[in-house]
Amino acid sequence: MNAQGQDWDDLRIFLAVARAGSLSAAARVLGVTHSTVFRRIGGFEARLGARLFDRLSGGYALTTAGEEMRDSVLRIEEEISALALKVTGQDQRPSGTIRITATDLLAVGVLPRHIAAFRAEWPGIEIEVVVADTMLDLTRREADVALRIGNPVQETLVGRRVGRLAFAVYATSDPGAGEPGDPAHGDWIGYGSNHGPLSRSLARWWPQMRQVYRTNSITAAHAAARAGIGLAALPCVLADCDPELVRATSLPEDFMLDLWLLTHEDLRNTARVRIFLDFMAAALAANADLLEGRCPCKTKPAGA
Repeated sequence: MNAQGQDWDDLRIFLAVARAGSLSAAARVLGVTHSTVFRRIGGFEARLGARLFDRLSGGYALTTAGEEMRDSVLRIEEEISALALKVTGQDQRPSGTIRITATDLLAVGVLPRHIAAFRAEWPGIEIEVVVADTMLDLTRREADVALRIGNPVQETLVGRRVGRLAFAVYATSDPGAGEPGDPAHGDWIGYGSNHGPLSRSLARWWPQMRQVYRTNSITAAHAAARAGIGLAALPCVLADCDPELVRATSLPEDFMLDLWLLTHEDLRNTARVRIFLDFMAAALAANADLLEGRCPCKTKPAGA
């Protein structure tokens, strides 16, 4: 195979198809059209003079030549990512953009007030928040900082526990909805498997609970509780400040989830990242009462 003259875009598109196994899935990841991927893969193979994929009814499968190409491209990708991290880590200017990844709960219920305070203090630093239930890969620069529930084990990440999230059971405060009722037998808003620890605990505490509505999103469960669909176990930081909800009951145990702030080890000394991590850790520590459910309907200012 003659690989001379190939650019990184060809290799990036090839790798996306190799990982996804289909043109349509690769196109979604890359943010381009199906026809663009089809055309680029065909042109890439033509220039190489080799067939990289077998076109099967169930998708695209790598040929032997394609497997060799994939292994080589993965090494190139790792080297590019490592170089980008080291170069970015040397940037000591308190300016630029920080890309943060967080779940919808944290992006809606935790981050906004603190990011507003951070921007007021550091106007030269711009913030981009990527809302994702999946864990974006910090080693590949899909994000610079992650605010996560739970501490994933990954050797190249550094971080700190910055708080704990308490939960309670909430119902609408609308008098027209009636009393919340006995949690053991009332209507409930349940969660999918992506909220496993919470779902398992609820099933253990109230095995007869009737789940009339299920969602994989805590913010969707919050909206459903406000609409009067049923009881919902919600983070106190999200529900205690909502005048349309009341605490129906506490959870039978002290149920809390750890909150972690993480970055890649090569970025922790970058000025804007270090400033943001220090600011956010202090702001969340100041809001410990709200996060842990000790101050319904009261909010401390960020950084107080």
